Amino acid sequence: MILCAAAMMLCVGCQQKAETTEQTGNETVKSTTMEDLLTRRSVRSYTDSIPPMEVIEEICKAGTYAPTGMNRQSPIIIAVTNKEMRDRLSKLNAAVMGADNDPFYGAPVVLVVLADKNVHTYIEDGSLVMGNLMNAAHALGLGSCWIHRAREVFESEEGKQILADLGIEGDYAGIGNCILGYTAGEYPKAKDRKENWVYWVK
Repeated sequence: MILCAAAMMLCVGCQQKAETTEQTGNETVKSTTMEDLLTRRSVRSYTDSIPPMEVIEEICKAGTYAPTGMNRQSPIIIAVTNKEMRDRLSKLNAAVMGADNDPFYGAPVVLVVLADKNVHTYIEDGSLVMGNLMNAAHALGLGSCWIHRAREVFESEEGKQILADLGIEGDYAGIGNCILGYTAGEYPKAKDRKENWVYWVK
């Protein structure tokens, strides 16, 4: 009986320890997630070093888990690490503005998000993917920034040809370009939040 009682006490102790460990782990995850969300900034200065492929793949994976309307998963991601294609997209993007600079701020990686226009939530779906990509990049130690004009680029004949050459069929609209890389220089600081961001109805 003494052995049985000891065994029962040991089981209870193990269960309590497991519950405490699980609770601590959940709190750590919550704390880390909030920290990442509150400290991510848009980076506009990069080194030319390409991050490891497994890191880029993890960021893309995070993008594929973004919520979408009715889980129809309308977006796609074109992950560009090829310098020739990266520079080509940069040139097309600059042309939309009538400029000849690099709109990608020297970032060596571009994750282009497009979405199927036949899905009525395609803009919202693609925007959530962009958010996941940028937050995941920050969580994994990389800088990122949303660069616009993906829509105009992929409405152009050259943009359409790029999609065709990649074997991408369908009626896709460009949502955004998520540029990635290692931050060059000081990490941007947060600006003060504006007043009246949140209106409470209690």
